[in-house]
Amino acid sequence: MRAIFGCAGTTLGAEERAFFRDTLPWGFIVFARNVESREQLTRLAGDLRESVNDPFAPVLVDQEGGRVMRLKPPHWHERPAAARLGSLYSDSPDAAREAVYLNARLIAFDLCEVGITIDCLPVLDVPVEGADAVIGERAFARDCATVIDLGRAAIQGLLEGGVLPVMKHAPGHGRATADTHLALPRVDTAQDVLSATDFVTFRSLNHCPLAITAHVVYEAIDPQRPATTSPKVIRDVIRGEIGFDGLLMTDDISMNALSGPISVRAKAALFAGCDVVLHCNGKMEEMREVADEAKPLEGLPLKRAQSALAQLRPAEPFDPAAAQQRLAQLLKAA
Repeated sequence: MRAIFGCAGTTLGAEERAFFRDTLPWGFIVFARNVESREQLTRLAGDLRESVNDPFAPVLVDQEGGRVMRLKPPHWHERPAAARLGSLYSDSPDAAREAVYLNARLIAFDLCEVGITIDCLPVLDVPVEGADAVIGERAFARDCATVIDLGRAAIQGLLEGGVLPVMKHAPGHGRATADTHLALPRVDTAQDVLSATDFVTFRSLNHCPLAITAHVVYEAIDPQRPATTSPKVIRDVIRGEIGFDGLLMTDDISMNALSGPISVRAKAALFAGCDVVLHCNGKMEEMREVADEAKPLEGLPLKRAQSALAQLRPAEPFDPAAAQQRLAQLLKAA
C-alpha cells in the first residue's frame, strides 16, 4: 500500500497488528512515544516487519539531532543540531564536512543497531530572516552553497552507514512564516528567486533516494494548494526543475497545515503525484481513512520504491568510539 504508518505505543497492539497485516503499508515510522530502550525498539521494529510478513519492510525515524531526536539519552548519545555543525564551515569547510559525515555515520550506527533503515535527514531548507523558527537550527546554514556541501556529506554518511537518507522539505521550507504542525504557511516570493535559492539545494542533491514534501503554498506557482497536494508544484518543480526521480513521500498528513478529512488529504496528495502518504500519529481511525485511499503500491511509485531500497547497503567498517571522539574534537575546536 502507498502508505507509511506510525503506531501508538512501545509495543504493537493486536488491532494494529491485524490492520497492518490486512493493509500491507510500504513502511513504518517511529517516534519518541514508541521508544524506551534499544532492546524494546529492536523488538518493535521486528514486530512491525512481521506484521506485514516482510523482513525488509522500511522502518523510518526523524533522527536529525538537536531538538528533533526520537532516540535520546540516556540510551543514545545527544547529537548536535545541523546549525551547530554548519557553524564550523566559515572557518574550515573541511572540518565541517568531516563533522557532518561523522555525525551521520554515528546516527546510522545507532539506527542500524535497532533495525531502523531510513532516517529523515538531511534538512536541505535554507532559512531566511523573519521565517518561523520551525526550521531554524535544523538547517545547516542560511546560504545555499553551505547547505549543499554539508547535505552531501550527510547523505554520504548515512548511505555508508547502512541507512537511507531522505531530503526534506521539498521544494523548500526555509521561507515559511508559520509552523506547519499548526498552520499553513504561504510564501509570496517570486519564482525566479525561489529557483535561485530555495530550490537549488534540492536540485543539487537530487540523487538522494527519497524526499519529503513541504506543506507550504508557493503563491507564484500554485496559490491554491501546498506543495504536498499540488500537481503543478510536484510536476513542474520537484520532478521537473529539481529533477528528483526518487521516492516522494508526503510530510505527515495529520499536521494542521493541511485541512479537510484525513482521507481527502491522502487522496489529494496521491493525485498530486506523491508516491507514498506519511501518517504519523498512530491513531487507528485516521489510519483506516488513509488506507481507504492509499491503493496498492504499483507502477511507477513501486519502481521508485524498489530503486530507493536497492541503494541500501550493509554498513562499511566503522569505529563508533573513535568517530565520537573525533567529532567531539571538531566541535570543541569551533
